[in-house]
Amino acid sequence: MPGETRDQTGDRTRGGTGQAVGLGPAAQGSGTRVLNLRRMTARRTDEAYRSSTPLELFFDLCFMVAVAQAASHLHHDLSGGHLGHAVGNYLWVFFAIWWAWMNFTWFASAYDNDDDLYRLLTMVQIAGALTLAAGVPRAFESGDYLVITLGYVILRLAMVVQWLRAAGADPQRRTTALRYAVGYALVQTGWVARLAFHQPTYLYAGLAVAVGELLVPIWAERARVTTFHPEHITERFGLFTMIVLGEAVLAATAAVQTAAASRDGTDAGLLVLAGSGLLLVFSLWWLYFDRTTQRMLRSMSTTIIWGYGHYLVFASTAAIGAGLAVAVDALVGRAHVTHLQQGLAVGIPLAVWIATVWWLRVGPPLHGPAAAASPVAAVLVPAAAWTSVAVPLMAVITAALAAVTTWAVRRTD
Repeated sequence: MPGETRDQTGDRTRGGTGQAVGLGPAAQGSGTRVLNLRRMTARRTDEAYRSSTPLELFFDLCFMVAVAQAASHLHHDLSGGHLGHAVGNYLWVFFAIWWAWMNFTWFASAYDNDDDLYRLLTMVQIAGALTLAAGVPRAFESGDYLVITLGYVILRLAMVVQWLRAAGADPQRRTTALRYAVGYALVQTGWVARLAFHQPTYLYAGLAVAVGELLVPIWAERARVTTFHPEHITERFGLFTMIVLGEAVLAATAAVQTAAASRDGTDAGLLVLAGSGLLLVFSLWWLYFDRTTQRMLRSMSTTIIWGYGHYLVFASTAAIGAGLAVAVDALVGRAHVTHLQQGLAVGIPLAVWIATVWWLRVGPPLHGPAAAASPVAAVLVPAAAWTSVAVPLMAVITAALAAVTTWAVRRTD
């Protein structure tokens, strides 16, 4: 395969990830390895044909269990009229999901050597993510974050071990890797200590620890920048965006199916809402994927902004699906919300999504009236919640935005 070589024993190494190391019988010359290890040296930033691995895709799919749990409980809390409770818990839970996913993705782009220990530690992270997902119901129902914290700490400590491996194999970036390992290890003690507090100290401690999480990469990368692969990172974020979009479609479809069953069929209102949701999701896909954004990954400062900004992209995408499900519940009389509230359940995350994607992917190359299209749409979308056709109007606005933006970007290109 392109970018791969083989060592003298015939073992595959990729992009300069180092020599394979045998343990057990192999070390005694028997020719059979118990555990296949390679040095975790840095990958090349210009490696050809770099794409997502099967393990990375498996990692994404397992993380979607946590995303689906968070979006589902957001939907049910919003339908029940518990707006503040729903949004607060959702933002906390999604922060844990997004941050753990992003840290793994960035590390893999720089140091994935695909040896057995790397795979096993990645599977430990997956186990932590599934534990986190199992704790989502308790977090939403009673504010108990013990299981979520346990799962989060499991997957983050596995990441610390990965950074220690990188520190031992990459002397040029040893300081960077050690800063990551020490910083993340210390932050995990903060999450555990937070469990001993009560409100409001519990909230303030969580905010302080979350800021600490966000500062670790900024501090670590100041020593020496890691060798992430721009094309690989762009693909990884795009794939996860697509998976979250799929989860939003699934949530809305399930709600429509349940509503249709409760009515012994569909009516015009339900068909219009389902069609509007589909048009909305199509438009979101078009806006995000119509152009690449590797130009945003040319410096560490813009890369940090781009990566951190995707918290809003991922969280708002899943929330749009939850909002569409609330709109379906309201249509069939199962939601304890006003018409305005069910409109805002879609309009607010949609406005956040439009503004964020414009900031990260669309806005910089545009000039003139086209540059203002996304900000204007971000204002019009929540305003549509005050109308009697909130979701259909939001879908039309988003589709028009996709058309205008595509036309303007292609003229610029």
